[in-house]
Amino acid sequence: MSTDLYTFPITKTSESKIKYFDWDHLDFGKNFSDHMFLMEYDNGSWGQGEIVPFANLSMHPAMSAIHYGQAIFEGLKANRTVNNEVVLFRPDMNARRFNKSAERMCMPTIPEDLFVEAIRQLVALDNEWVTFREGHSLYIRPFMYATDELVGIRPSRTYKFLIITTPVGQYYSEPVNVKIEKSYTRAALGGVGGAKAAGNYAASMYPALQAQNEGYHQLIWTDAAEHKYIEESGTMNIVFQIGNKLITPDENQDTILRGITKRSVFEIAEKWNVEVEERMVTVAEIIEAARNGSLKDAFGAGTAATIAPIAMIGYEDEKFMLPPVEERLLSNKIKKYLGDLKSGRIADEFGWNLYV
Repeated sequence: MSTDLYTFPITKTSESKIKYFDWDHLDFGKNFSDHMFLMEYDNGSWGQGEIVPFANLSMHPAMSAIHYGQAIFEGLKANRTVNNEVVLFRPDMNARRFNKSAERMCMPTIPEDLFVEAIRQLVALDNEWVTFREGHSLYIRPFMYATDELVGIRPSRTYKFLIITTPVGQYYSEPVNVKIEKSYTRAALGGVGGAKAAGNYAASMYPALQAQNEGYHQLIWTDAAEHKYIEESGTMNIVFQIGNKLITPDENQDTILRGITKRSVFEIAEKWNVEVEERMVTVAEIIEAARNGSLKDAFGAGTAATIAPIAMIGYEDEKFMLPPVEERLLSNKIKKYLGDLKSGRIADEFGWNLYV
C-alpha cells in the first residue's frame, strides 16, 4: 500500500493528557488519547479527513443514527515491540470487515487503504500512548454513524467516520464462565449478525445481564430457529478443542461475525499441522464431550479478549468445569505465539504486523 496517496491535515492538542495519566489504574475503554481522526460524507463522496484533538461532538436531536440505528464500528490494537517499534495487527482485515458492515447497513464504504492509513497516521501521532507494559496495548475504535437531521425512515445521505484510541490492559482478568443461551437470540438468518453493527450489542445486553446475575461472564449464543447450534459469544468468537482437534462454528452464515483473531488462531493451527474444523457445531456434541472428558479446552477469540480461557460452561441446570488453564497446552501455545509475534519477540512469518 502506498502511504503517499493520503495526507491528512493535523491539528495538535495544546497539551497532552498523558502526563496526568495513571497507568496503574486502567479501566478498559474509559481513557482516551490526545487525538482522533474525523471524516465526513456528503453529496455522494467522502470529504477531506483530518486528525484533530480528542473532543466531544455536537449532535442534532433528529440525527438519524440515534433514531434508526445506522452505526457500525471496528476494533483493533497497536502494540509496542521489544525493539521500541509500534505495530498494528492485521488492519487490512478490519478495513475489509468494516466495509462489509457498511454495505449491509446501507452506508458508504471507505477505501481500504485510506482506512488503514488513517489509523496508521493517528497512531503515529499518539504513539507515546502505546506502552511497553506487559498485557497492555492501544485499542483502536474506528466507527461510522448516520448524521442526517431528519426523522424519516430511509438511509441517511450524510455520515461521520471517526477513529479514537484508548490504552487498555486485559479485557478479562480471569478465565470466564459462560452460559449456553436457549431463550434469547442474538441474530437470525437474513439479519445483521454478520455485521459489526451497534444495534447487535444493544440487543444482547438484557440476556447478558440476566446471565451475569447468575454468576456468568458471558453467553454462548445459539441459532435463532432451534437453539441447537452454537454460534458465538457476546464479546468474542468461540473455539473448542475436542481431543486434539480445534472446532469452531462456520462463519459463512450471516449470523456470526467474521473474527480476525479467530482466523489468525486457525491459520496458526493449520501451519502447525493441528487438525481444524469450521462447521455447524451442535450444543449436544459439546455437552457430550464435556460429560465424557473429551472436551479438552474452550476459549474465546477476539480483539479485546485475545485468547480468553473458558473455565465453566453452563447448560440448563448443569455446570461443566473445564481442565485447569495451565493444562491447556495448545491454546496457551497459540496465545504465547500471538503475543510474541505482536511484540516482535519472534519473526512475523505471516506478515501480519503493519509497522507504524
